[in-house]
Amino acid sequence: MSFTIVDQCTPRLNRSEQAVPGSNTRFLEKAAQGAADVVFLDLEDAVAPSDKEMARKNIIEALNDLDWSGKTVSIRINGLDTHYMYRDVVDIVEQAGDKLDLIMIPKAGIAADIYALDMLVTQIEDAKGYAKRIGFEMIIETALGMENVHEIAAASPRNESLHFGVADYAASTKARTTNIGGPNADYHVLTDPDGDGNRNVHWGDMWHYAVARMVVAARANGLRPIDGPFGDIGDADGYTAQAKRSAVLGCEGKWAIHPSQVELANTLFTPSGEEVTKAKRIIEAMEQAQKEGKGAVTLDGRLIDIASIKQAEVVVRKAEEIAAK
Repeated sequence: MSFTIVDQCTPRLNRSEQAVPGSNTRFLEKAAQGAADVVFLDLEDAVAPSDKEMARKNIIEALNDLDWSGKTVSIRINGLDTHYMYRDVVDIVEQAGDKLDLIMIPKAGIAADIYALDMLVTQIEDAKGYAKRIGFEMIIETALGMENVHEIAAASPRNESLHFGVADYAASTKARTTNIGGPNADYHVLTDPDGDGNRNVHWGDMWHYAVARMVVAARANGLRPIDGPFGDIGDADGYTAQAKRSAVLGCEGKWAIHPSQVELANTLFTPSGEEVTKAKRIIEAMEQAQKEGKGAVTLDGRLIDIASIKQAEVVVRKAEEIAAK
């Protein structure tokens, strides 16, 4: 273990993160009643320029008037390169900041982006006398942001999570795709020909590197890594496959850009009963081994050691966190 101990961010359930356009009051009301762990009220991509001001007002009213109990509530502000952003922050934090848990920063590019927003939010909180500090979640969705992902993750004590914004990232890197997440038929390898000249096609995940890099930056700084949107809302199997790949790499949850994806995310990022039982058996077996002076034992024909306890504890803690909700 390094002498440098990583402080962990505020613990929150983040299996599902539902995107809700601030321009639609009916959607805001439904989201408050829904099952998502986190809801972000959107002022950016889902809101037309002519509706930005009305969306702000809708969100302020929704934060103050609707019952968000049992949920973490975030707002996605407009980009720092727009003239909408400062009013998003000033109006909403001044008028409803005590009801807000997080601010989502789109297209985070460098650490100074986070510093700038931290300064603004801190001044508003101090002026209003708020006791609770608002956390930050950053979307890594540009080549610049991915290049600076570690610095971004470490830029503020408010930081809680990193999110992979696949569509804008694809555009920024000029990837040859028009899909929002999911696989690409051209991203594959061919096996060598067999005796009859036949070759098998094996599809790969073109987003593997980006998600894995984001996960490392998040975990190295005590943050939650969250996978972003999956655009084909009618393809539950595709969403499931993408979510499972991200979970294997270390993501804690995934966006839901449609209400039908919320329950999928909650289920996919909840440890199964079988996984929890196995994790508890590992912990029990290692506790017994330590009493006997052993550093490693076999369980079900597999070697387990101290590192196995750490892996098992992650599963058990997550199950307990979900059960507590």
